[in-house]
Amino acid sequence: MPSATISQVMPCSAEEVFALLHDYSRRLEWDTLLKEARLTRGHTIAEKGATSLCVGKPFFGMIGIETRYLTFTPGVVAAVEMINSPPFFAHFAASIRHQNTEQGSLLTYRFQFTARPRWLRWILHPFMRIALAYETKKRLEALAGFLGKRD
Repeated sequence: MPSATISQVMPCSAEEVFALLHDYSRRLEWDTLLKEARLTRGHTIAEKGATSLCVGKPFFGMIGIETRYLTFTPGVVAAVEMINSPPFFAHFAASIRHQNTEQGSLLTYRFQFTARPRWLRWILHPFMRIALAYETKKRLEALAGFLGKRD
């Protein structure tokens, strides 16, 4: 199963980063990949068991991945797993870990996925892994920049 781990230094505490990252009313203020981000299935706050939908911008085919929070410990870690069946993804899961440092905090994002259809995995896996890792790095840099510009 393809996976990647991307880390980003953040200019503020793990608690502040965590709170903004999981605030779906503010997600599009900084997220460079998404055109839509919202909680689903009647959930109004991000928490263990809550579900969310994130839809990519047109360049990414406007694919919507709906996930359920498996773990949610504010300021420390959140983990999600895909619960819908969008094009090209048979499985997707991610975790986001936060650690306070002297300068702010360190965010570590790890994802894993399985592509579909199965018979195209040999070609889809390397390309999707590269694209997802690149976009994740870009998103985390944008989040750090957004947090660094706050007054």
